[in-house]
Amino acid sequence: QVRLVESGGDSVQSGGSLRLTCQASGFRLGYYAVGWFRQAPGKGREGVSCLPGRDGDGSPRHIASVQGRFSIVRDNARNAVYLQMDNLKPEDTGVYYCGAEPFPISIVNGMCVVRSGYWGQGTQVTVSS
Repeated sequence: QVRLVESGGDSVQSGGSLRLTCQASGFRLGYYAVGWFRQAPGKGREGVSCLPGRDGDGSPRHIASVQGRFSIVRDNARNAVYLQMDNLKPEDTGVYYCGAEPFPISIVNGMCVVRSGYWGQGTQVTVSS
């Protein structure tokens, strides 16, 4: 059974850090582009950070608001992808989803778009001021 399971979401104060984990099962994550997306209360889902290429191929992409604070890393041996989030701000609050798309992934306005791949169920991140 194909699954993506996110974990690591929590409630933290502004300036804190969290590390989100996306664990894949039922397929090889190394054969997919991967990304983290979030949905803030009352807003649509937006791409946050993604790895559009295979391991070692291409640079990560981040939206401007998280540049220098978030990093995305894949571990193909563990079939997982991680999102390290530092210096968190209240505007980072939302449900964070992991998405995986077969290569090549579409890039729209500089961010990955998952059109036909897999999604996780999401993990809640709440940042208080």
